[in-house]
Amino acid sequence: MSPVKIKINDKEKLYIKWDDDFEGTIQLMKLRRNCPCAVCQAEKDEQSSTYIPIFTLDQLTVTSMNIVGHYALAVAWKDGHNTGIYEFKQLRNLSEELVK
Repeated sequence: MSPVKIKINDKEKLYIKWDDDFEGTIQLMKLRRNCPCAVCQAEKDEQSSTYIPIFTLDQLTVTSMNIVGHYALAVAWKDGHNTGIYEFKQLRNLSEELVK
């Protein structure tokens, strides 16, 4: 399972077309909220389960994306956060949640 096309649509969604022809989108807010980096995971663990983060425009603006090896996508955000490496499996799961 690998992406064949990745792009930002309408400055608010990550679009991914997969090698099995599945096409999915992920809201950038959802992508940022699910950042897998250690800093974001620690912040998430410190909050209650009812915590809803509020992001600034800079926190939701993607400045670059790079494929990491054959397994993940590194995303850099306008606020300088760039340590989140999203494994393809995580991206696929996030994009499939909208379909269900």
